[in-house]
Amino acid sequence: MGRRLADIPGFGIDRVAAAAGADPAILRLENLDTDVPPHPHVVDVTRAAVGRDDANSYLPFSGLEAMKEAVATFIRRRGGPSYDPHNEVVITQGEGDNMLDALLALTDPGDEVIVTDPTYAGMIQRVRLVGAVPRFVPLRGDADGWRLDTDALRAAVTESTRVLFIAPSIPTGWVPSQQEWEAIADICRERRIMLLYWQGMEGIVFGGRPVITPSALPGMRDLTVTCGGTAFEQRLIGWRVGWIAASAELAPQLAMVHIYNGIVASGFAQIGAAAALGLGDDDVRPAVAEWEWRHHELVHQCAGLPLVPAHGGWSALIDAEACGLDAPELSRRLLEQKVAATPMTAWGETVAPRHVRLVFSNEPVERLALLGKRLRAALP
Repeated sequence: MGRRLADIPGFGIDRVAAAAGADPAILRLENLDTDVPPHPHVVDVTRAAVGRDDANSYLPFSGLEAMKEAVATFIRRRGGPSYDPHNEVVITQGEGDNMLDALLALTDPGDEVIVTDPTYAGMIQRVRLVGAVPRFVPLRGDADGWRLDTDALRAAVTESTRVLFIAPSIPTGWVPSQQEWEAIADICRERRIMLLYWQGMEGIVFGGRPVITPSALPGMRDLTVTCGGTAFEQRLIGWRVGWIAASAELAPQLAMVHIYNGIVASGFAQIGAAAALGLGDDDVRPAVAEWEWRHHELVHQCAGLPLVPAHGGWSALIDAEACGLDAPELSRRLLEQKVAATPMTAWGETVAPRHVRLVFSNEPVERLALLGKRLRAALP
């Protein structure tokens, strides 16, 4: 086995999902899925593209022009800067290979990449896969939600730091405030460090919070590499279409890495994804309202327990150790009570491993109403 794999643990979600099996009585809170369907127009457009010659090709490697234009329009509509769709946008196979593409282009082995604790395990392990070193900065969670320790963030920066890798919402529901984004941007500008921003859940925010696109902050356009995708807001998980938006200087390097990593995203899926982005936020808002309603029910079911509420996204974390258990044991006990939930063992350094993730996006409110009794039955 290659040495680069020595410190990379298993994902965890797959083991919980396999243990849950196909029992319909089990609440499926272990994985970021949703039963909120894509817009029917998007399904129709995708079906119509299947079998067409222009939708069944290796070319163009960096993505269909219509998809690139849809991404550039989407970012600008969200308040972000203008990107040349032909020279500054690369289309990828979802929201995983784009992260790896970016890390391969932005770092060398031994470089340090700052991530939050908790954060998406797929980010942490991709940092390690490229030979870089993750440095963790804690999020602080309480009954009001998660906040970034900006003093710890500044202290974590060293001469070896090359990238700040920030992913709102996953897995915590943390949505950075304007002040937190400003603190991140200050470091990037002062130290000429790149911000690698995962945009996937950008528009899934609760409580009327504003959507903030960090590449729009002063001086941040060319210091930001934005990785996005249509899996979450547009509910196109199986389409596997994502993107990278970056400066004209960086984009050709990112496109080259993508050719040797992902080659090309599905043509007919790109056609459907472009249609989804073209629908705008009028399609996204009803889905967000549904997920916020489900989150409200989750909080209600966990009343009195150490759940940190989400400000956005599809999941929230409960502190297993505050419940008197470690996270794997709470996950095991929950499964006995017919609740599948993933321990955050590999999702951070000191904060994440205390927690179990509860995904609220894939169960309707009437099913989530079963959680409280089952959760309390799992506790000592």
